[in-house]
Amino acid sequence: MKSLWVSVLLAGASALAAAEVKKPVKTEIATVGGGCFWCLEAVFERLPGVSKVVSGYAGGTVKNPTYREVCEGTTGHAEVVQIHFNPKKIGYDQLLSVFWQCHDPTTLNRQGNDIGNQYRSTIMPHDDKQRAVAEQSMNEWAKEFPRPIVTTLEPMKIFYTAEVHHQDYFR
Repeated sequence: MKSLWVSVLLAGASALAAAEVKKPVKTEIATVGGGCFWCLEAVFERLPGVSKVVSGYAGGTVKNPTYREVCEGTTGHAEVVQIHFNPKKIGYDQLLSVFWQCHDPTTLNRQGNDIGNQYRSTIMPHDDKQRAVAEQSMNEWAKEFPRPIVTTLEPMKIFYTAEVHHQDYFR
């Protein structure tokens, strides 16, 4: 009888420990654009604390835009990535530090051979806290570049996920 009681206690303790381990992690989302979303996605999805990166479109006026429409430059949308991250492992400010270093924020509507408003350098804060961090980050990083930063700060309104073949492009 004693061993049965011990077994029940151990089973209960194991179940409780497993339940505690499986608590869902609260993630936040950062949205940035800086050239082709494939390149940004490849950089950010390798960072510790980032659970997923989704390529898409935001900042324009056309609902449910396609890649072709965005590339025509008539939608107002930028190619962006949404970065889902665990703020206990990587901060929004750290993501922005990577952002400043993985593209040229001093070229207007251009990254390398990619030219057009859809390739603009942009940060799209999801709330006032992110906006304040983005403004501070921009001011700090402006000192690091030989030319003025032209990155826009646009409030995140609606994000449209890009077509499936644009997701995880380099994997």
